[in-house]
Amino acid sequence: MVAEVIKFNADETLLPMIKRWQDWLLKERLYSEHTLDAYSRDLAIFISKVSPDHKLSLDDISKLDVRDFRYFLSQRAAQYINKSSMSREISAIKNFFKWLDIQVGIKNPAISVISSPRQAKVLPKALDAEDSFEVLDEVQFIASSTWQGLRDRAIFTLLYGCGLRISEALSLNVGDISAQSEFLRVKGKGNKERIVPLLPIIWQNIEAYLAKSPYHLSVGEPLFLGARGERLSPRIIQRQMQKLRGRLGLPDTLTPHALRHSFATQLLAQGVDLRSIQELLGHSSLITTQRYTDVQTETIQREYHKAHPLEQNQDKD
Repeated sequence: MVAEVIKFNADETLLPMIKRWQDWLLKERLYSEHTLDAYSRDLAIFISKVSPDHKLSLDDISKLDVRDFRYFLSQRAAQYINKSSMSREISAIKNFFKWLDIQVGIKNPAISVISSPRQAKVLPKALDAEDSFEVLDEVQFIASSTWQGLRDRAIFTLLYGCGLRISEALSLNVGDISAQSEFLRVKGKGNKERIVPLLPIIWQNIEAYLAKSPYHLSVGEPLFLGARGERLSPRIIQRQMQKLRGRLGLPDTLTPHALRHSFATQLLAQGVDLRSIQELLGHSSLITTQRYTDVQTETIQREYHKAHPLEQNQDKD
């Protein structure tokens, strides 16, 4: 299917500027043909909305005021354009105006009124306890060798048992955890340090992995290694979760990070307060942690509808 030719409602003073901007995006900024096409169409829509009755000139561009930009936003909102599309349109328009400012010296301060719409809050994906245990049980059986399977089980147990990010788990060195360890000192985002409790099973799984590892590791060396003896890449763990999704029939959106989310939502379900969960996860703001209350509310609502006799009776009617 041939893409529709982009038509700009612009005169002979503005069209060359648009062409120069497109060339700059393609040759200087190295944008893909697909992104260039999307940005060009977004700019064409903007021009058609702010100047429906006549071809827009370069002089007109500099004189657009706050009302023009707000009119464009209201028109797009009235057409129920989704927020991600609206955000891209705004990005394209701002990009063009910034280019005009820097490359041509044409300024329009009114562009500052345009801001991207606030995206809908995306709730973190999480597993229930049963699925979490199944993931931990199965991950060791999809690896290429026994020691790699034990390694993956140890890592998944860390993510679920301590609420670690993948990067935090894979940055651990030999000596950071031992049989005597009751707590784990973790360096998270921004080099911020936190302490999380260690369940005995976590060390047991790590010990089982170390006993079968073909590499004899010394204190201070990477704890989790790849097949060639290098520090393990997060991509390996992501790939293992991908295999598990197919094996266990789990959602395609599920990633290793879901084990961290499962850690948080399941603690919340058991009555652990948000402040404690915030500390365990290493969130700098409680607002970030509060997302898990939404997840928990969603779960409660789903279970309520499944279990309440009135709902069950209605299904029979």
